[in-house]
Amino acid sequence: MSKNYKITLLPGDGIGPEIMKVAVAVLQAIAPKFDLTFSFETALIGGAAIDATGHPLPDETLQSCKNSDAVLLAAVGGDKWDSMPSHLRPEQALLGLRGGMELFANLRPAQILPQLIDASTLKREVVEGVDILVVRELTGGIYFGKPKGIVADENGVRRGFNTMVYTETEIDRIAKVGFEAAQKRRGSVVSVDKSNVLDVSQLWRERVTAISKDYPDVKLSHMYVDNATMQIIRNPKQFDVILTSNLFGDILSDAAAMLTGSIGMLPSASLGVAGTPGVFEPVHGSAPDIAGKDLANPLAQVLSAAMMLRYAFNEGAAADAIEAAVNKVLDAGKRTGDIMADGCERLGCVAMGEALLAAI
Repeated sequence: MSKNYKITLLPGDGIGPEIMKVAVAVLQAIAPKFDLTFSFETALIGGAAIDATGHPLPDETLQSCKNSDAVLLAAVGGDKWDSMPSHLRPEQALLGLRGGMELFANLRPAQILPQLIDASTLKREVVEGVDILVVRELTGGIYFGKPKGIVADENGVRRGFNTMVYTETEIDRIAKVGFEAAQKRRGSVVSVDKSNVLDVSQLWRERVTAISKDYPDVKLSHMYVDNATMQIIRNPKQFDVILTSNLFGDILSDAAAMLTGSIGMLPSASLGVAGTPGVFEPVHGSAPDIAGKDLANPLAQVLSAAMMLRYAFNEGAAADAIEAAVNKVLDAGKRTGDIMADGCERLGCVAMGEALLAAI
């Protein structure tokens, strides 16, 4: 009997609806080959939700996500909503989704596809063979810590402040995700902190070191975040799994992403405790400047769907098939504008989707 999975779709803003349409078509094409069926429910998030309901993450959307087997998210945000109060900006929906679903672990791969090595701004010998996984803590740290705010003193001088805080429990559970990921890869974890300055990072390093004793087959080393940022550009092949906090992971994962030449190629997964639905999304933004122009690259969204099959549903063969289709299309020299190279065929979002379906 075929297996059915319930998926909540969050197209969001900008190019989101365009790339989501391609990902859904790919899932529908791959499903019968592996005796799978999908039930899709589309919900509002981000600016689209603000326009319709006045809130970036309506209760109905969060409930739909919680009731699903997995969530496929595109992108949120755009110039249209930049003047909104901070608590109502589209990006707040992402924090609300992560917090509301307790998605504490973000997995961001940065793998150099051989067809796109020359799209990187770094030399071929620097990036060829790079395969990094950034494991980022997602529901703690400075983005969620309290107190926070902007206040004025008795002289009317305003002061802004945020609190970077982690508990032992939060550190321990993300450390375990990092070590378990390394066991499935090349067996190396670099934990990134700022323990020479920050008390919270001293606790981070202490707990990561303690947890590492349960994983004797994984090599652990530590690196300060400023040095790690430099090393990602200088010698990225030294990294296997990078384990780090929310703020540092936000920065380092984008730096690692650009090694590949285009942020439009990279998927991500946000996971919680076992048995809860994860959220799978491309790492790029909503790109409102090209929205509706058939210029978007849908491949990161499609690869996010493959990550969903692999991590949420344990359907590795189906995920492999989608990834193989992406590679086949790239091998054929088909490119969207952001990854265009000499001698290749330039396609729009729709045509790239059609090429993927033909490959499948």
